[in-house]
Amino acid sequence: MAQPLMALIRRQAPEGRIDVLAPPHVGPVFAAMAEVDEVIEAPNQHGKLQWRERWQLARRLRPSHYDRCYVLPNSAKSALVPFLAGIPERIGHHGEARYWLINRRRVSGPRERPMVEFYADLAFEPGREADQAPDPLLARDASRERAARERQGLHANEPLILLCPGAEYGPAKRWPTRHFAALASLAAMEWPEATIALIGSAKERALATEIAALSGQDLRNLCGETPLADALALIASAQGVVSNDSGMMHVAAAYRRPLVAVFGSSDPRHTPPRSPRARIEWLHLECSPCFERTCPLGHTHCLNKLAPVSVFDSLKKAMRLETERPSR
Repeated sequence: MAQPLMALIRRQAPEGRIDVLAPPHVGPVFAAMAEVDEVIEAPNQHGKLQWRERWQLARRLRPSHYDRCYVLPNSAKSALVPFLAGIPERIGHHGEARYWLINRRRVSGPRERPMVEFYADLAFEPGREADQAPDPLLARDASRERAARERQGLHANEPLILLCPGAEYGPAKRWPTRHFAALASLAAMEWPEATIALIGSAKERALATEIAALSGQDLRNLCGETPLADALALIASAQGVVSNDSGMMHVAAAYRRPLVAVFGSSDPRHTPPRSPRARIEWLHLECSPCFERTCPLGHTHCLNKLAPVSVFDSLKKAMRLETERPSR
C-alpha cells in the first residue's frame, strides 16, 4: 500500500534516489517496486526500543546525506533513526506524539482515509491530499518466477491456484478452514489440470494441513517452505489467488493477479485490494466491520456465513481465461 507513495515521489524527483529502510520480513516487497533503488535492512525488532542498534544504524546512514525521509509507521521508535541520522526533512503523520522527531507532520488518522491515500498524502505539503493515488503495482520478474516454480517442482506453464489462509491480525480475519477446504474441492473439480497450493508463513502451516485434510484433495502445503521472495514470485505467476485480508492479498493485487479477497472484521473500503482484477467477498453485516482480532459476539458470522460456493463463483469470474481451458 506504500508503493503509490514511491511512484509519486519518483514522479516529483525523476532523477532522485529512493532507498527504503525496512525489516527483513517486508524487504523483498519493497525490492519488487520499480521505483526503489536499494532496500536497507533494519535490524530492529518490533516493539523493542533497541537504542544501541538504532544509534548504530543511524551512524551508518549519515554518510549518505539523505535530503529527506518519509516515516510510514506511526510509532515514535520508527522516527528515531532518521532523526539520529541527521536527515534534515523528516515527513510523516503525527503518530505517537513525535513532535521533535518529525518536522513535517500530518494529523489525519489512518481510518479517515483509505490506507493507500493515507500514505500517498505524505508526498504533498500538509493541507493537500492525494486526490486519487495510483493503484499499487509490483514489477514482475519472469526469471525469478521460473526459478521459484522450479524449486517447488512446478512446470513453468502449469496452472497454479494459490490459497492464502492466514491473517496475522487474528481469527476474525481468517475464513474458516472448512470453507477453504470446500473451495479447494470445488476448484479441483473445475480445474483438474491445475496445482492447488496453500502459501503463507510457518505459523499458518497447521491451518494449511487442516485444510488439505478436510478437502480430500492433493493440495501442496507450501506454508513455511518458501522464503518471502519465492512466495512473491509464485503469487506473481499464479492463475488465481484466494486470500483473507492480509499482506498476501495486497501482493496479489499489486501483481494484477486474478484475486478473490475475503473480508471479515476489517473494512474493504479502508484496505481494499486495489486492482481491476480483484473481487471482494464481504457480507457487510450490521456488526461488521468491528476491526477486532476475535469476534466480540463469539460467532464470527461475517466469515462463517460466507459460503464457499460464493467465493468459488467469484474466483471463476476473476480468472476468466487465465487457465488453459474455459470454465464450465
